[in-house]
Amino acid sequence: MALSPLDIHRRNRGERALVTLAGDIGPATTPLLRAAVEQCLLDGVTEIDIDLTTVGSCDARGLDVLLSAARRAGRVHARLRLHHPCPQIARLLDATGSTSLLLTAPVSPVPSVASGDLVSTAARAPEDPARRPDQAVLRDGIRLRRLTRRQAEDMREDIADLAAESVAGTVAEAYHDRGDFLHRLAVTAHRPGFALLVAETTVLVGCAFGFPAGSAGRPAGGTLQDVVQRLTSQARFVVLTQVVAHPHAQHRDIARRLQQRLLTDLHSSLGVTLLHPADQAGQAAFSSWGWQNLGEVLGLHGAVAPCVLTLSAEGRPGACR
Repeated sequence: MALSPLDIHRRNRGERALVTLAGDIGPATTPLLRAAVEQCLLDGVTEIDIDLTTVGSCDARGLDVLLSAARRAGRVHARLRLHHPCPQIARLLDATGSTSLLLTAPVSPVPSVASGDLVSTAARAPEDPARRPDQAVLRDGIRLRRLTRRQAEDMREDIADLAAESVAGTVAEAYHDRGDFLHRLAVTAHRPGFALLVAETTVLVGCAFGFPAGSAGRPAGGTLQDVVQRLTSQARFVVLTQVVAHPHAQHRDIARRLQQRLLTDLHSSLGVTLLHPADQAGQAAFSSWGWQNLGEVLGLHGAVAPCVLTLSAEGRPGACR
């Protein structure tokens, strides 16, 4: 029986890729499959999900390509997973003892390409010291993930959409400009020590980004460093340029987890942010996330004297003079 050609579609979302196959995996199409999977690894993808819903059959050579790719992925701390194999492929996996290596639990079907990022099936507690700095943390169906600069650039429009949604229909909308937000993200991304975290379910529900400043890193600006040190008795801190958590029923918890994880990742016990003094809604949001408003500070860069807000790690009160 003649085999169908194999169509391959790849959908990228950050460090993840959904590879959808349609047709048959046989001698003529195996090289295409190998090239597609290898390209994912070359592009730095760490989660490769292969949807086999519309694959009619797979021969032993095709399975060998998938097994080899899974082993290569493991060596670079990535993972390859199969979803929705047909009965013939399921029997082949079972006969070769490969089911546990490649298949995810059936309770978490792979979403369509329009659904955004996939949800990780692996969970590790945030307190686990063995977790890599860029490894995901999953709790209550919400995953925290640290992005590289390249990944942040790839997701900049999605992050900007989330920031706009977070203030839509509120008085804080008057203080949000998409262009300014993207510029602030781009400038912050070039700071030494830049870190950006996202919170995800099947969609993006939060983000926080910033950079370290003070005696142990590049100053955010001498004036701000002096002000923070005078007010808090701490010379080292993290400037949280933005915290976004909306829309989601757990938006307060999401924001708290993002900002505390960012402080932990950057080894600091104090977070600092600046807000427009008339942005009462923004100040109220930060207050609900545990921030302390130290008031307006004159002499900082900008046409308006901003309010300086501080956040201590794990909610401990700051040492203010």
